[in-house]
Amino acid sequence: MARPDPARFAALGLIIGVTEDHESLSEQIGQDALDGLEPAQRARAQRLATTTLRHLARADGVLKPHLRRKPSADIMALLRLATVELLEEHQAPHGVVDAAVTLAKSAGPKTSSFSGLVNAVLRKVSVETEAWAKQPAPEMPGWLRGRVMAAYGKRAAQTMEAAHLAGAPLDLSVKSDAPKWAETLGAELLPTGSLRLPAQGKITDLTGFETGDWWVQDAAAALPAKLLAPAPGAQVLDLCAAPGGKTLQLAATGAQVTALDISGPRLERLVENLERTGLEAEIIAADALNWQPDAPYDAILLDAPCSATGTIRRHPDLPFVKNGASIKPLFALQADLLDRALSWLKPGGALVYATCSLLPEEGEAQIKAALERHADLIVTPPDLPGIEPDWITPEGGLRLRPDFWADRGGMDGFYMARLQRLA
Repeated sequence: MARPDPARFAALGLIIGVTEDHESLSEQIGQDALDGLEPAQRARAQRLATTTLRHLARADGVLKPHLRRKPSADIMALLRLATVELLEEHQAPHGVVDAAVTLAKSAGPKTSSFSGLVNAVLRKVSVETEAWAKQPAPEMPGWLRGRVMAAYGKRAAQTMEAAHLAGAPLDLSVKSDAPKWAETLGAELLPTGSLRLPAQGKITDLTGFETGDWWVQDAAAALPAKLLAPAPGAQVLDLCAAPGGKTLQLAATGAQVTALDISGPRLERLVENLERTGLEAEIIAADALNWQPDAPYDAILLDAPCSATGTIRRHPDLPFVKNGASIKPLFALQADLLDRALSWLKPGGALVYATCSLLPEEGEAQIKAALERHADLIVTPPDLPGIEPDWITPEGGLRLRPDFWADRGGMDGFYMARLQRLA
């Protein structure tokens, strides 16, 4: 019997882990789900799983007419993976069908008996190009879609869903001379100063990676540090700092940066990036709710833990692993972190609060409540290159959505606001 393709087999495990066990891709990979694979196989397995999850509802729409009843989770995941390979990635039908049948036969007696069904269904699916093209963008889960529609309207929810389906391009932040690096890398220089690459290859092979001239960071995620805009030499605290894109930005301004995060392993990646870029920051692994600084700071960036609902276009596993109940405790945590961080801010200092969330409860509502709790705060409206006026919210924050810049490839959903303490 032919041996199963290792990358497809690993991708299948990742998909089942997300849809059945509700474990994110990053959690599974962190638990060694891809151990034993060569680097190229690891990358392919992760790409196959991510693409399948992004198009899962579309795959189900095409598969449904060919299934009298829904098969087991293992077989359903296999059919979804192969359908996406056939119709989205346009892989050769013979190879995809044969590989799927081999996987079914090799996964054990429970799935082996379905190898004939897998073969028959996928041969029919392989010619469903017209049906695939007609499949709508997958909807956000009900707990999220209801909140998004209430905040922005049905049409906005639909355009965000289209952005989620389109996925995310690769954005870079550079230490200096963005126009030069845009020309060197063949990238688009975005209005806000980030670089957007036309196609994703192996990041470490790109000019400037080894020399530390840039780092990967979504264009929206690059704006909180720009909004804080600390002066050279300022004492700056980056709270919830890992994996560290914002820390690198702050350090590149010449500020004296302390980067704090509760996760030691995630901080290791930040240390690696600091070494690669030649930038400096003090690294502290601690819980911000228990930690206490020796002295107050001139500026603080709080990228608070949140639902991450603004990042679905690059993390299509998120709708499967989170729910409305799981995010509610975050609202109180965000308020607690904000109050604690404000207590470490010097008079006249500035704090930027940011979340990669689409939910007003994690953005606009937090700032409105903080202003009610702290009479010595004002919001400084954003004045940054490339910002559209209608992105600025009534309270003076900045609301970004995945469907903004749709013609350029979108951006992560974010909320941020700059709070100034009166002197």
